[in-house]
Amino acid sequence: MLEVLRRLFGAKPRFQSPPAGYLNPHSTLGELDLYLITEGRHEKLWSALGAHVRRDKDGALIGTAFSVWAPNARSVSLTGDHNFWDRKTNPMIPLGANGLWEIFIPDVGPGLKYKFAIQGRDGRWVDHADPLARQTETPPATASIVNESDFTWSDSAWLNSRAGYQPWRAPVSIYEVHLGSWRPGLNYRELAIELGKYVKEMGFTHVEFLPVTEHPYSPSWGYQVSSYFAPTSRFGTPDEFRFLVDHLHNEGIGILLDWVPAHFPKDEWALGRFDGTALYEHEDPRLGEHPDWGTYIFNFGRNEVRNFLVASALYWLDEFHIDGLRVDAVASMLYLDYSRKEGDWVPNEHGGRENLAAVRFLQEATATAYKQFPGIMMIAEESTAWGGVTKPTSDNGLGFGFKWNMGWMHDTLQYLKHEPVHRVYHHNEITFSILYAWSENFLLPLSHDEVVHGKGALVNKFPGDRWQKVATLRALYGYMWAHPGKKLLFMGCEFAQNDEWRESQSLDWHLTQYEEHRGVQLLLSDLNKFYLENKSLWQRDISPEGFQWLIGDDASGNTLAFVRWSDEGIPLVSVTNFSPVPQESYSLPLPVAGEWIELLNTDATKYGGSGVMNERVKCRSKPDQGFDFSATVRIPPLGTVWFTLKK
Repeated sequence: MLEVLRRLFGAKPRFQSPPAGYLNPHSTLGELDLYLITEGRHEKLWSALGAHVRRDKDGALIGTAFSVWAPNARSVSLTGDHNFWDRKTNPMIPLGANGLWEIFIPDVGPGLKYKFAIQGRDGRWVDHADPLARQTETPPATASIVNESDFTWSDSAWLNSRAGYQPWRAPVSIYEVHLGSWRPGLNYRELAIELGKYVKEMGFTHVEFLPVTEHPYSPSWGYQVSSYFAPTSRFGTPDEFRFLVDHLHNEGIGILLDWVPAHFPKDEWALGRFDGTALYEHEDPRLGEHPDWGTYIFNFGRNEVRNFLVASALYWLDEFHIDGLRVDAVASMLYLDYSRKEGDWVPNEHGGRENLAAVRFLQEATATAYKQFPGIMMIAEESTAWGGVTKPTSDNGLGFGFKWNMGWMHDTLQYLKHEPVHRVYHHNEITFSILYAWSENFLLPLSHDEVVHGKGALVNKFPGDRWQKVATLRALYGYMWAHPGKKLLFMGCEFAQNDEWRESQSLDWHLTQYEEHRGVQLLLSDLNKFYLENKSLWQRDISPEGFQWLIGDDASGNTLAFVRWSDEGIPLVSVTNFSPVPQESYSLPLPVAGEWIELLNTDATKYGGSGVMNERVKCRSKPDQGFDFSATVRIPPLGTVWFTLKK
């Protein structure tokens, strides 16, 4: 296809020529690039726009080519350290009707700080950071930096293995991390060593970073992005971020990134009103401004804007070997009336509330990512009942691999907020998730959103004294790791941090010296270990054949039990007692005969529990709850127990 286009353009140019006599032998923009950009199909947009160092055949520096899209600008100039930030020195050349401008500056290279000075139609000049910048100054400074990578990757074995990876049939246990507060003061290289060691010890399969794309305002946690192609300079250079990814891959750990195409901040020096007009955003504030976040919304229907965002997604997967993207705030993109009052939104061409342009954008992003990078994960944070989030785009779905199960998270935490004596009236909250568990490919999140904005720490959401709170947390983790769906846990929750998370301060690592916190941490490590070892817990996550209720109606006992099945028919039974009263002689149905053993018990003393354990499980041929076999077992107070057949 590309060769056909090259022949086509070689024989029949379609674009306006630059001014007479203009010649730039170092341009990054050929006729094919111009065509693809105009059509919104340049999947490696970062290779054409932005700043690109040029060298001769011996590697000696020639200079740097700069290019930018600003179709409504009257003039564009390159300013930077090389010309003392004087916009009169280096005016850029317009390439024609497509709105692209370029210039080549000899003898400048990596490390140069620069911006584009853009004169709008009103004659006003504004200095803007490069939308395609691959490196930036450290905030609050806002200049772009010419970047050239010389990193040598060593993760080819990981990437080759990933190409055949089927995450929906694999164990996925994600540790969600905010890099700035996990252990403050660490740079990318130091994080690689310390985080890699910790995640490996804890047994998580993946880490998910809150956005690392550059952002001016730290308290936004990275969710108000100003540079969609640059890792934040707060922790080092792009190559040092590559080192972090490479090292984690060599430790056997996958990396997911939060990616934020739903909105962007209004900072004048960034994307907002980039060429003096609403270029990346809609002009109509009912379409172009987000009422909750005070940000702009991308114009998903514009070819060049859609291309910019799709290319950003591909950039992280390509240039940084990222293993998947978790797309933030998908619901806000899907609905034109999201968080808007009557009369404050514009219906689509059919009179509906669906943002059809956003749907097409998401479908293109997911389909292209999966086509180019098999084995990755595209994950949607989507909180509504929109159908087909994880259906393939060929079936009119959005094409994501997984969707956060926000309903499970909400209902489970709501159930556990009730006093145990009142949970009898809310039993449906803890069992309802199974009714829709296979409507999408789900991931179960206990994320950063649950421990901020006055919500408090996870362990403090539950009633009772301190022992009961911690025991409930352990029971929840045991229940969650057995429930259908992949797992995600925010940092600090693995050792029962007491205080609400704050991005400006460290996790309370000192707590792990105390028994109750160290016990929860040990439990998480063991949960991950047993989870990885038992295919029953993940092999059939997206199939109802992988789950079977044993007891789903014991509301008065606050107890539920179910079995998970592997492809080979190997069962694992999980029983949870969300009551503070131990069940000393509980009749538990069993799916098959055999010698059963207790694999894990969240009430074990090594985890800080009371030690209500099962030394023996005697299976008997006594029908119970419609099953031919059963056993009398001990179910601890506020505890989860896993039983397996003895091998």
